[in-house]
Amino acid sequence: MVDATLEAQGFARLAHGRNQSLPSFYSPQLSNADVDLQQLLDGLRLHAEARMCFYGPPGTGKTAFAHWLARELGRPLLTHRASDLISPYVGLTEKNLARAFSQARDDQAVLLLDEVDSFLQDRRNARHSWEVSAVNEMLTQMESYPGLFIASTNLMGNLDEASLRRFDLKIGFGYLTTSQTVQLLEEHLQQLSLAPPNELKLTELLKNSRLTPGDFALLARRARFKAFTDSTQYIEALLAESALKSHSPKQPIGFIH
Repeated sequence: MVDATLEAQGFARLAHGRNQSLPSFYSPQLSNADVDLQQLLDGLRLHAEARMCFYGPPGTGKTAFAHWLARELGRPLLTHRASDLISPYVGLTEKNLARAFSQARDDQAVLLLDEVDSFLQDRRNARHSWEVSAVNEMLTQMESYPGLFIASTNLMGNLDEASLRRFDLKIGFGYLTTSQTVQLLEEHLQQLSLAPPNELKLTELLKNSRLTPGDFALLARRARFKAFTDSTQYIEALLAESALKSHSPKQPIGFIH
């Protein structure tokens, strides 16, 4: 009832998703990031007030790492999609943003804003005044937030350059390395009680794949209602996911942190 009333008035729905469960074998070492993620956690334990931007292809572990960070820091995680906060009504996008930051401040939470490119598009390309005011509100809120704020995007190249300078750290997440792919494959095949693949099939996977942790998570969900008969069928499914990304860059876009 509350959500329906808020939505009718142009406000975003209240955030119900807090710290979601991670796979039992989740490890930041299985994310191909351009910084040492464990070292980052160690630093945040000493000083947990920071503004960070995670970027990279979908499924590369940006959101999962935010969940892990919040868990390891002993903080709740509040997650919002930008599309949930943007309103067609004048001034309500800014109010929704302010409310999201206020809620996170009250809860002493790690705040994750996904799809941040919807807010921080290059202001030089803005067609409406509200687009500029939304960017300004976003920057004002993130600069005054006394906790850990994380923005994530799949479209780093579309972000406002001046806005990007407000982030203390930009972290690129890329496709899995060979060793990460092998480790995740072993973990998931074990979970599904499937025998290891033959060398020929494994070589094919490692030679041609552009895989992400999200691809393995997708197949884990699929296996709940459509079981894999053997590891060869499982690898064929991974290769099919890989083929969908055949024209996207293999590594994170280089960026000055």
